[in-house]
Amino acid sequence: MESLRLSKNKEVVLKAFDTLFNKRDYVKAEAFWSPSYIQHSAHIPPGREGLFNLVKSLPPTLKYEPGMIVAEGDLVMLHGRFSGFGQPTAWIVVDILHITSGVLTEHWDVIQDEASHETSKSGLPMFGEKFDK
Repeated sequence: MESLRLSKNKEVVLKAFDTLFNKRDYVKAEAFWSPSYIQHSAHIPPGREGLFNLVKSLPPTLKYEPGMIVAEGDLVMLHGRFSGFGQPTAWIVVDILHITSGVLTEHWDVIQDEASHETSKSGLPMFGEKFDK
């Protein structure tokens, strides 16, 4: 039963991120984010409205690519890449989401500029199997 819930939580987060960041379907996205959503990110204004308004302000070229995903209890951690948002470098982000009854209720993140092959001291990409460029 626990593994089914963890799998469901992962599915909710992946669908929520695709709906909001890639499809930009704000009406459908409301079903994924709680009206009392708590935001801990230094880059995003408070609440669900703060997040949605931020996404609305970004260029239509915004793209989110999910990578690794881990669930433990009511928490999901998602490693992904945000690109096309008007900055010269994509962001590699770990999003940590608290889920209550299938709805995203709280969020934390860790954000880093994506290193290129030339700037990566390890010589390995930060996201995926190969460098983006």
